[in-house]
Amino acid sequence: MRPPYPPSPERSAELRRRFAEEARSERPDLSTLCLLVGAEADRELDEAGLDAAQVELDRLAGLLPFRPGGPRAWAVALRELLGERMGFHGTPGDYQRLESSLLHEVLVRRRGLPILLSVVWMEVARRAGAPVYGVALPGHFVVGFGPDEGQVLADPFDGGRVLSGADAELLVVGATGTGVDPSMLRPADPLDVVLRILNNVRAWAAARPERSDVALWAVELSLLLPSHPARLRYERAQLLVQRGEFVAGAVELEAYAEVVSAVDEGAAERVRGEALAARAMLN
Repeated sequence: MRPPYPPSPERSAELRRRFAEEARSERPDLSTLCLLVGAEADRELDEAGLDAAQVELDRLAGLLPFRPGGPRAWAVALRELLGERMGFHGTPGDYQRLESSLLHEVLVRRRGLPILLSVVWMEVARRAGAPVYGVALPGHFVVGFGPDEGQVLADPFDGGRVLSGADAELLVVGATGTGVDPSMLRPADPLDVVLRILNNVRAWAAARPERSDVALWAVELSLLLPSHPARLRYERAQLLVQRGEFVAGAVELEAYAEVVSAVDEGAAERVRGEALAARAMLN
């Protein structure tokens, strides 16, 4: 499969405007944000493609039985439709593909990372009226159905397998070495889901220095979210320097140093030193 490459600067600017607008809306739409991430990654995803992905989510929702019952019945219905009939699932090899983090590609390939498969589960289930939400377990994203006292978890990466309490405990112990804390089972905010997806894209690109273009757009989209780690500005500056944009990178480093100086003057001085080194590369 061809590797996806970003769109033209003009198209990118429009996509980012829409992404920022959606992220700051009263009720950000998860599927829209994920598809805009996909369009920023893949120049082949045009407006018709964006619409087609939403239509596919609508179509899948229409295949679910009408209000099958309580939380467990919903989880089973989603597993039977998406996991068994449609074949959505994940494999270890999916972690090596950028497409596994792009919603439009996951809808076509029916393969992806746990968090993107969970987005498919959530968006299909939401359209059908299910009490569904994401659950950001450490190291493995799943979906939840129903209120706290009757919560049912399912693992879309494993084809929608309904998890017992022991199953969830094993997932968390495997990632952290400790047991499940109730705070881990709370519904994930849509914007936190998007930031986590972009973190996965950044991790993919970090292992492939030749794709610093991917790392840069993932950082820049993250910075458009209303809440994001301040250190992303430092990461963006480093990427600019890495890509040979020494002046722009130095300016970003100096701006970040000003932010850091309020809490750690020593760290700020080190960043200013990096800015000087970046400017020296012009000579």
